[in-house]
Order: sequence, then C-alpha cells, then structure tokens
Amino acid sequence: MSPLASLLVALRALRVNMLRSGLTMLGIVIGVAAVITMVAVGEGAQERVREQIKSLGSNLIVILSGAVTSGGARLGFGSQLTITEDDGYAIAREVDLVQAAAPVSRGTAQIVFGNQNWSSVVMGITPDYLDVRDWELASGRVLAQEEIDSAAKVVMLGQTVANNLFGDADPIEQTIRIRKVPFTVIGVLAKKGQSMQGQDQDDVVLVPISTARKRLLGGQQARQRAVVAISVKVHDGADMAEAESQIRDLLRQRHRLQPNQDDDFWLRNLSEVLETQQAAQRVMALLLAAVASVSLVVGGIGIMNIMLVSVTERTREIGLRMAVGARRRDILAQFLIEAVTLAAIGGMIGVGLGIGAAIGIAYFTDWPVRIAPAAIVLAVGFAAAVGVFFGFYPARKASKLEPMEALRFE
Repeated sequence: MSPLASLLVALRALRVNMLRSGLTMLGIVIGVAAVITMVAVGEGAQERVREQIKSLGSNLIVILSGAVTSGGARLGFGSQLTITEDDGYAIAREVDLVQAAAPVSRGTAQIVFGNQNWSSVVMGITPDYLDVRDWELASGRVLAQEEIDSAAKVVMLGQTVANNLFGDADPIEQTIRIRKVPFTVIGVLAKKGQSMQGQDQDDVVLVPISTARKRLLGGQQARQRAVVAISVKVHDGADMAEAESQIRDLLRQRHRLQPNQDDDFWLRNLSEVLETQQAAQRVMALLLAAVASVSLVVGGIGIMNIMLVSVTERTREIGLRMAVGARRRDILAQFLIEAVTLAAIGGMIGVGLGIGAAIGIAYFTDWPVRIAPAAIVLAVGFAAAVGVFFGFYPARKASKLEPMEALRFE
C-alpha cells in the first residue's frame, strides 16, 4: 500500500470517530499552544532586557559615591559626594580601556514654560554624556564644549518633559525657566523608556555641568566640583573587569586611600547586572516550556490509549486485510500514520492557538512577546515525534496479529 493510500485510510478511520479523535488531540493541542506561548513570552522578556541594556548604554560602568565615616559611624553609600568632575576627566585621560567618561551632577527642579510647569530631574552633563549613554537626539543639537566652558544657559529636554510642557509644539529655541533661571531649548532627546528599576529615563532635562554647578545646584556639588556619578564607556571588546580594576586603582590613588582603607566610591557594571537578569529570564522561559511540554507527553499517552482501543475494535478488519494480501509492514504503517496524523493535526491547531494566545497577552498586558519560528518548528516536530513514539506500540501490536485469529475475533 502506498503512503498516500495509507494516509487516506487513516483519515477515514479518524473521521469515523470524530469526537474521540478530537478529544485525543486535545492534549497535543494544549501542549503545543502552551509551548509556543511560553517561549514567546520568555523571548519577549529577553528582548525587553536587551532593550534596557541598549538604553543604558553599551559597555557601561557607573561610579557612585561610596560610604564614608563620620564621628566613628560608617555612613551608607552616597551619604557624602566623594567623587568629582576632575575624577571623570582623569579616568578618560589615563585609563586606556576607557573610550569616554562623563561626570554627572543631579538635582530636581520645577520646569516652567508659559502657563505650563513640570517637576523633573535636572542633570548637569558634559558633551560626552550622550555618547556614553548611546542617547540620540530627536531634534535640535547637542551641547558644545564652548557652552560648558561659558556656563551657557541652554538645555536639552527628555521626551516626557517636552510632551508635558509643549505638547505637539516644537520646543526648539523656546525659553523655559528652571528655578527662575531662563534657559533656551537647543535639543529634544530621543525616547529611552524605563530603566531596569522602572524609572522613566525620559523625565529629565540636561544642562551644561558648569551651569548646573553655578546656577542650579547648590551645596557640595557647587563648592567642591563634586558629582553624584561618573558614567564610563569602555571600548568595544575590552575586558570590563580589567577596566574596573584600572579605574579603581586610579581613584584610590587620586583620593589618597591607604591599603587598609575601604573604597570611598562604588563601581557598578550595569551590563553584567542586566546580562545576569537576561540569563535568569532565559532559564525561566526554558522551565516554562519544559512544564508546558508535559502536556505533549500527556497527549501522547492519550494517543497510545486510543490507538490500542482502535486496534481492538478493528481486529477483524486487520485480519481481513492480511488475508487478502496486506503485509505486516502495511498494517504497521497504517496505524502509525493514524497516530502521527492525530499528532500533526493537533500540532497545527496548537500552533494557531499558541500564536493567538501570545498576541492576546501582548495586547491585554502590554507585555512584549516574540514568536520564534524555531519554537513553532520545535513544538510541531516534538508533537509528530510524540505521535510516532506513542503510536508505534499499538501499530506494532496490530501488525503482529495472526490473520486467522484476527478473523475469529468477536
């Protein structure tokens, strides 16, 4: 019997008991749909982590003020600003693995334009900051070094600030007030989205660091050229651990720390943190897919059960076929094709349900999903393999029947 003829016979046999065939396929349908949905959600989570890494800036090391001791009490991180603008310039100049370093001062202020106002983060930056953070402009231009040197009153706006102050209007060359000081808008930053802590990175205004120090941010940041952070971009392909070590050695030397003294600063490699998070989410996605695969195994057991019942019900038919010349391998192929057909049809229905479920999750929860073609191929292939594996025993049992005994079966 040709494979096509065996397939047609299998389809007719399945059509005789439509309800039973449908219930048998249900486990395969649920299993394939669950695998595709879980992998899509897991891939979406990894994509979100990749976007966070990109938004933070590639090869990024952040230096923050560390703990200091006052009156015998060891204060927490950031309790006193221990790093300076000059530390950032020294890192860029003396550490060969560093591509750029950008000291950052920071505060909050009310931003006013006309009758609109918005409270936002004010950051004093250098021209290297946008390069370090891989941050592009949506419109306008970037700060010039001359504006840093002259403490010019110019500002770049994040998308959130621009939308709340100007709506759909063009902010470029407009004048806003920050703590009653007039600033001219020279640029609008491209959208960054949320940080890994869930903070809105677009709710920010960027001014020259010298302007922030002299006109906006008082206290220690103004008196000692202290900064809240230094963002460091390492050359592509460079050893991040070696870069951290060289930066640490340089800062300890500049801060005159003795060997027995702790660092008064804190180095944080954000890429490593996010890569760890990405790896954890990848493991979780694989775990979810593995759990979902249990449904496929359950579906395979259902196929085996129904095929065994089918062999019993059709024993006389098998005997008749063998009596008129059907070979054992023809009987084996017929029942094996029936099992694989059940699994394949269930797999295709499961693919449709899985894709629909993934799209539904993305629509209703605003969670990114990524439907991977490899996951679809793997799920359908696994479903077919389940059909072969669990269908082989019933098919082999049918092929082993003796024609005369099968014909006498009641």
